[in-house]
Order: sequence, then structure tokens, then C-alpha cells
Amino acid sequence: MKILVINSGSSSIKYRLFSMPEEQVIAKGLLEKIGEEISFFSQKSAKGNFETRKKIPDHEAGITFILSTLTDKDQGVVGSVDEIKGVGHRVVHGGEEFTSSVIITTEVISKIQQYADLAPLHNPPNLMGIFACKKFLPSATQVAVFDTAFHQSLPPVAYLYAIPYDFYKKYEIRKYGFHGTSHLYVTKRAGALLATSDPTVITCHLGNGCSITAVEKGASVDTSMGLTPLEGLVMGTRCGDIDPAIIFHLVSKGYSPEELNTVFNKKSGLFGISGISNDMRNLFEAREKGDERAKIAIEIFCYRLKKYIGAYLAVLGATDAVVFTGGIGENNATIRFESLKGMERLGVIIDEGRNKRAAPGQETLVSADNSPTKVFVIPTNEELQIALDTFAIARN
Repeated sequence: MKILVINSGSSSIKYRLFSMPEEQVIAKGLLEKIGEEISFFSQKSAKGNFETRKKIPDHEAGITFILSTLTDKDQGVVGSVDEIKGVGHRVVHGGEEFTSSVIITTEVISKIQQYADLAPLHNPPNLMGIFACKKFLPSATQVAVFDTAFHQSLPPVAYLYAIPYDFYKKYEIRKYGFHGTSHLYVTKRAGALLATSDPTVITCHLGNGCSITAVEKGASVDTSMGLTPLEGLVMGTRCGDIDPAIIFHLVSKGYSPEELNTVFNKKSGLFGISGISNDMRNLFEAREKGDERAKIAIEIFCYRLKKYIGAYLAVLGATDAVVFTGGIGENNATIRFESLKGMERLGVIIDEGRNKRAAPGQETLVSADNSPTKVFVIPTNEELQIALDTFAIARN
């Protein structure tokens, strides 16, 4: 069965076409700068790499162009769009409504629109992709896969904030968590490596956006991101945890709420501390040249991650493994080592040699043989998890 996975952003569409259940990627591509004068398109498949530039005015035109490329006589990989039996859509926010992936109905679309208030930068473009695919692939099963769904198993003690309870009842203000599809995927892979279907693990998704999740017997019981993706770890441009009174103080200095929203989401984190970049690779280069702000940005990143790992070790008690994933988690041995250094008495012993030798893109054990808690590097594959969910629903 052919399954198309769509990740529709505000000005981009990422996609992968899978053959299931073989889990084979037939084609993958990216359309960027939708709505601008020139849009950029690239696709990789067995037919080779294909790149082009043209004006794509909106998401509907973008989906049309993607489907025409997938069926093109020269660049295409399927004879007809009718071969695509399922479409899995990444949807960022499903609120309290969705605990798993679902077939997209009118009611589901209404709920996604309702939760756009909590994810204004994500849910509306996610819906654009849904509307376009429903129009041009009417016979395919359309499935919504929510970033928040995996975290709906959080208990009230973890998801409620210590603010007036009426805010939760009236406005649904609570911790939702994000990156759920990634945390679910690496949890399942950790379970396979540990030979158990219900692992107790701490999963660390570290990229430009970062989050960490405590998973007990296969279920998320706490996670670092909150009502929005701003809470938690230090990230590329997001501040993570701060004293909320900072906002009131800066408002008194003349900053507007809109300005501070931009500052904390787009000008903080690694970029804000270093003043150089949100890219960890650039910060390591700057640190090697003696830049002190790059050095402290890296140290703060590792320190905050270590605090969360320690907290979740306390929450879970006994933990089977700590898992690193995401661009930084998979590729940066120093970040992994510094974040776990000194945790031997807590039962986590990283092997420095194994850690340094971990090859990008491969599942690797990097803990010492005598470590009570294993440490894994597991490449995430959110697109495959979306395809798996979509295939499971579409075949039935």
C-alpha cells in the first residue's frame, strides 16, 4: 500500500511516499517559500534527484505540483495518484481531544481549527495541507497524527499548572507537550533494543526545538514542553523555563506582549545567549576560537538537560534507558557526554569511547557495560511513525 506523509508548514510542505508494510521510502521531497516570488522544490527517489524553481502561490497549488511530480513520466514513482491509498498528516496540536491518530472527518477538522488558538503558527498550515489532499486525493484515507497525542497519558499532577483551576476549565490551559511522534517512535525502538514492549525510558529529542519525556511502561508520564513548545529545555531560539515575572518586568520597561513573544520564541535560547547562532555546530566552532558566550551557551544547554534527566530519574525511580535523538542528540557526542557526566551514582554511566564512536544514523549503545541504566542513540523517524499509524488505519 502506498502511504503519503505530509508535513505542511506555513510556507513549506515536506513529504515522503512510503510502500507499506515494507516501510520503504519511494520518494521524499520539500517545497519551500510557498507564496513568494520563487518557490524551491526538490525530490529524491530511485529516479534520481530533481530540483526546480517556480512560483507556487498557495498550499493547494503546492500539493498539486507534488502530486504531478510523483506521477510525472520522467520523475514520477507512481503511475497514478489512485495508487496512494492513505495520507498521514502531521498536526501539531490536538488538545485534550485526541489521544491517538484518527481518520480526518468534518468533526476532526473542526477540532483542529478550535485548537489553532493554542498553536496559531502550526495548526492553520496543517489544515491547508489537509484541505488540499482531501480535494486532490478524495479516495485516499486521510489520517491526522498529532504531536500532542502521545502525551495525553500524563496524569493531572504532571499536566496541571499551579494557577487558578478556572483557567484550566475555561481556557484549557495545561501542559500538552510536543514532539510526541518522535518520542513515541524512539520509545518503541528502545523497547525493541531492550526486548520489551513497555519500556521505562527517558527520551531526549534535541534539535533546534528540544524536549525531554519521562516514559513509564511505554506511556508518557511527564514532558518538558507545556501549553506551547516554549517551556522546558534551552533550545535554538526558544528560552525554555524562565521566571514568569521577567515578562511583567519587561512590560514595565516598555516592551509589548507581541514583542516579548517574538523575543522568547525567536531571539532567545542558544542564539540569545551566544549572540552568534542557534546552530550548535556554529557554537562549537566559536568556542574553539575562544568565544566565551558560545562556551556558556553550550554549558547552559547541557546543565538544563542534566537537571531534567535527573528530575525524571526521580519521577520514574528505576529507568531502563536514556535515549538521545534529534539532530543534536544523534550527532553531538560532547553534548551527550556533558549531560550525563557525574550521574554514575544515579545509575547512568556513559562510555566515552562508545559515545565518540557512535555513527550518525545508526542505533547505538553508548553506555558502559556496568551501567544499570543503558544509554542509546536512536535516530528518530517521525515520518515513518506517521506512515505506520496511517497504514494501520487505512488498511482497516
